Amino acid sequence: MLYQKKYDSMLGQITLLGDENYLYGVWFENQQYFGAEYDLAAIKTGETKPLQQATKWLDQYFAGDKPRIDNLPVKPEVTDFRKRVLAILQTIPYGKKVTYKEISDVLQKGEAVPKNLSRAVGGAVGHNPISIIIPCHRVVGSNGSLTGYAGGIDRKIALLQLEAENSD
Repeated sequence: MLYQKKYDSMLGQITLLGDENYLYGVWFENQQYFGAEYDLAAIKTGETKPLQQATKWLDQYFAGDKPRIDNLPVKPEVTDFRKRVLAILQTIPYGKKVTYKEISDVLQKGEAVPKNLSRAVGGAVGHNPISIIIPCHRVVGSNGSLTGYAGGIDRKIALLQLEAENSD
């Protein structure tokens, strides 16, 4: 059974979604694609181990710590292509940035004739259902520009600034 939980952050309220085994969603209030395909109005408020773990992770993150994501049971319900992109996002170190093109290149490593999949990567990044924890805010344009963020560009700037202030 799915449960949701509200989390109050310095950047606004966040909705967490999970069951007894996995974390499925982390969305800022009013973010684009809020709730993904889930009917949040029909999902009860509750507490599960994955929601507790995500809450602790967010507490640490917003305190300026660098919590690891490999011990969180995240399970984004997305297409196979988007899962590949989200897996790459999970490898971006705290405080670092990568471009959509760099992700496109990693996806096609070893292919004889690679294409520029930056737009498709952008779609996958924008539809990331587990914001912050799967760090889509660390993806920037090829020229370093802070292109869109489903949670809002102001939040992207604030997240990057938080990480910059607490990087080694």
